[in-house]
Amino acid sequence: VQLVESGGGLVQPGGSLRLSCTASGFTFSRFAMSWYRQAPGKERELVAGITSDGGSTNYADSVKGRFTISTDNAKNPVYLQMNSLRPEDTAVYYCRGRWALIGMDYWGKGTLVTVSS
Repeated sequence: VQLVESGGGLVQPGGSLRLSCTASGFTFSRFAMSWYRQAPGKERELVAGITSDGGSTNYADSVKGRFTISTDNAKNPVYLQMNSLRPEDTAVYYCRGRWALIGMDYWGKGTLVTVSS
């Protein structure tokens, strides 16, 4: 089972990026999917999540109104559209798939986003 993130890179402040999380080896339709990030010297934090039924999303206060998580019924891929990027958004972004009922929890290896002029 694998989650693979892509779409990271270097972008100027105010710019946009779209991250993708592609799953393989399992069907993630029943998983809650989320994006986390970890900046240098900081703890990993939740950025955005979507429930297993796709009916609800949640965002960190710091990204509300700028980031959007989206996917289809298969939860594959899962996207994170990031607009109005700021230098403080610089981090490694991780995708997570979790099916809490049966204790399945998978993480990708991350993709680096650097926001700098």
